[in-house]
Amino acid sequence: MSSRTRLTDLADQAGVSTATVSRVLNGKPGVSAQARQAVLAALDMLGYERPEKLRGKSAGLIGLVVPELSNPVFPNFAQKIEAALTHSGYTPLLCTQAPGGTTEDEYVQILLDHSVAGIIFVSGLHADSEASPERYQRLHSRGMPMVLVNGYSASVDAPFISSDDAGSMDLAVRHLVAQGHTRIGLAIGPQRFVPAERKVAGFTAALRERLGVSDPGEHVATSLFTVEGGQAAATELLASGHTAIVCGSDIMALGAIRAARSRGLSVPGEVSVVGYDDSPLIAFTDPPLTTIRQSVDAMSTAAVSTILAEIDGTGAPHTEMLFTPELIVRDSTAAAPQG
Repeated sequence: MSSRTRLTDLADQAGVSTATVSRVLNGKPGVSAQARQAVLAALDMLGYERPEKLRGKSAGLIGLVVPELSNPVFPNFAQKIEAALTHSGYTPLLCTQAPGGTTEDEYVQILLDHSVAGIIFVSGLHADSEASPERYQRLHSRGMPMVLVNGYSASVDAPFISSDDAGSMDLAVRHLVAQGHTRIGLAIGPQRFVPAERKVAGFTAALRERLGVSDPGEHVATSLFTVEGGQAAATELLASGHTAIVCGSDIMALGAIRAARSRGLSVPGEVSVVGYDDSPLIAFTDPPLTTIRQSVDAMSTAAVSTILAEIDGTGAPHTEMLFTPELIVRDSTAAAPQG
């Protein structure tokens, strides 16, 4: 491919002139930061290697610890956080966990051995109420900057960034009540995890307030945060006459749809299903999933700006920042079946 064709391709992709592309590629001044970033993104999108002079020196390493990647919301967090770190000049070290693989504590030791400037934990052991908070207290005592996403422990002195799990359940219940549903169930993962515990609390409060349900506990089915877990929990809820099911994750919601269909029930004609996360590609399921969208972009940006403030010593408040989720209505919810 000729250099002229490459310039034209990059200019079209970046939405700038070929002259601007040329200035960026040759490291010349007179280009806005926004235009430069657009050209770099175009290089990456089109699969071109960045010229040597555009590979800036790293300001340091930052560890990013995330759970398994089978739930698409975690790769989404990883991608957004990594992009923001790279834009800020830092090199992210991604540590992903898998059952039977490297543990969070082992990853932390590896990151410490690599002299990272800070660590961002997404849905880590800080979200497990049965796990000891001492691991984070030790990191704090040695002065390691850290930010903890989606999970909270009052005994850890660090900034926390979370989605408003309790509020999200009220959004879902309110939507389903407006559709005429009175038998609404919750399919959720293990309640030892802080986000699950908060979702249960928010869901049961919403049933009491909006439907006057005296014993909301009987409308909660606990399983695993997997397709199979969602199917098992939904099967239990369908057997007890629920016409609508709110799920703790989009993956569980896919299991709930499978459970309904295995009983010969249509979604949303006879059973309405609501997911949680608005994971990538979830808008293209059959039917497209109504779900609660986590503010992944805003939460990722906040996580990075907070870790940078911790590293710089300017400090962020060691409290929990709650981000308001959004109800995305698609085709898996509809009016309650009559009779």
